[in-house]
Amino acid sequence: MTTARLLAFAVLAVSLLTSVPAVAQTPAAPAPPAIPPYGAPIGLELARKVIAGAEAEARKNQWNMVIAVLDSGANLVALERMDGASLGSIEVAKDKARSAVLFRRPTKVFQDAVAQGGANLRLLGLTGLTPVEGGLPIVVDGKIVGSVGVSGAASDQDAQCAKAGMDALSK
Repeated sequence: MTTARLLAFAVLAVSLLTSVPAVAQTPAAPAPPAIPPYGAPIGLELARKVIAGAEAEARKNQWNMVIAVLDSGANLVALERMDGASLGSIEVAKDKARSAVLFRRPTKVFQDAVAQGGANLRLLGLTGLTPVEGGLPIVVDGKIVGSVGVSGAASDQDAQCAKAGMDALSK
């Protein structure tokens, strides 16, 4: 009986000692992407540039869009409703922009997470979150100064116009 206990203890000790190096060699999880801090609110001049870029993309593709630009405090700075755009798209564009600035991420991140289902469906309960592609934070000099939300077509087309609005800032 003593030999059996010694053998059991030896097996336990060896298994513990051999598992420690394996844990120590496990690579660390990658760091989450850096989330830019908030900056001074976007002004009307830059907001108009974003809208002009988004509108140009919409016109090129013959999409009637609503484009909303919010500042870093989630306040409306400018909104454009193209002729023929749905009235319902006004609130949707503002909601997409609000989600992008409040959560400091493109709304596609949330759309993709909800599409995976499971525990990600809890996102639907977050106040101020619209998990539909088409909202982007506006980052200038590494800081979020506002956001743009576009609505009026399919969500990927909305996002295409929002990105064109962002691209207009660098021109």
